[in-house]
Amino acid sequence: MSNLLEKYAELAVKIGANVQKDQIVFINSTVDCAELTRLIVKKAYNAGAKSVIVNWADDAVTKMGYQYRSLETLSEVPDFLVERVKYITEVDSCVISIVSGSPDLLKDIDPMKLQKANQAMSAKVDFYRTFMMKNSAQWTIVAYPSKEWANKVFPNDKKSEEKLLKAILDGSRVKETNDPIKAWKEHIAALAKNNKTLNDYNFRKLNFKNSLGTELEVGLVEGHIWAGGGEKSIKGHDFAPNIPTEEAFTMPSKFMTQGKVVSTKPLSYNGNLIVDFFLEFKDGKVVNFGAKEGLETLKNLLEFDEGAKYIGEVALISHNSPISQSNVLFYNTLFDENASCHLALGAAYPMNIKNGTMMSQDELIKKGYNASKTHVDFMFGSACMEIMGTTSDGEKVQIFKNGNFIL
Repeated sequence: MSNLLEKYAELAVKIGANVQKDQIVFINSTVDCAELTRLIVKKAYNAGAKSVIVNWADDAVTKMGYQYRSLETLSEVPDFLVERVKYITEVDSCVISIVSGSPDLLKDIDPMKLQKANQAMSAKVDFYRTFMMKNSAQWTIVAYPSKEWANKVFPNDKKSEEKLLKAILDGSRVKETNDPIKAWKEHIAALAKNNKTLNDYNFRKLNFKNSLGTELEVGLVEGHIWAGGGEKSIKGHDFAPNIPTEEAFTMPSKFMTQGKVVSTKPLSYNGNLIVDFFLEFKDGKVVNFGAKEGLETLKNLLEFDEGAKYIGEVALISHNSPISQSNVLFYNTLFDENASCHLALGAAYPMNIKNGTMMSQDELIKKGYNASKTHVDFMFGSACMEIMGTTSDGEKVQIFKNGNFIL
């Protein structure tokens, strides 16, 4: 796998974050990802990085922190943590995050501890979330298997880590026989073409329906922009936020979602799984919900703040996408969201509305933007999904048939 990992690291640096000469590169990683992290550090320096700073974490240590610290202590955020994040916003930087955690790492932890710790941290570093969601710097997320994650995806399999790594690389278009950089440039161009088609229709609302119980209407903000694949930072640098990615996504209008949506894949949130859940919306707000497993975790998500009860993103992905066709359930949003249409509870992306990155939050809110300190994607796409769009002049256009794009 060494040659493939070299390609993967180069992809993260050159296409994902698109590291520029003399930029400071920040890497968020766990000790499980040391091999890939070291390769990315090397590739970043080769690309001309001024400095590469790695923020290491350990899932076992993280779990112990929740186990042994009090609710009061978990609600305190040391100033040095805030200053570290603030530094990223003050220098010419880009950020690479490597995800690897077990989907249900924290299932035995008091949900209130998780909620209070996340709320406290979000309140202190909300400026950073806003900074990144406005594409003020390049950022990307890639993945690498931990033993726990691999065993969840491929239980009772002695080669689970090897299989998960192969699935990650395949989904990321990294193969022995190809040039991933070239493949991604072509892929980003294809997604851009799809986004243009959607933008040209200028839909006012979308209606989703399938045989699993989803019957949902989502209104879109005026001046919305479909995006996905490649993005551009405020400084003009191209980058790819998610490796992999198959989506076209845009901004819903906060108070214009009506009906019921039924999940089609488990959602890993705060180290816990939420399985077979549904949400019912009225005037944009979740007014009823349920889950076969993880009901308390879902409740905590919806109560994170007021904006968590509304959606901030709607994304379209064909059921025949490569990740969906792999038939691998990753239990990880980075991959599962690219196998299925999804919505996000919480904050919208300012770049999904014309001139949004230049607007203040108050200006965005007046346009229908949902403000929140969280952003959590969940999947509801299926092989039987039908999507109908209504344009600004009232024309009905079928977008999806039998789970796939037909535009």
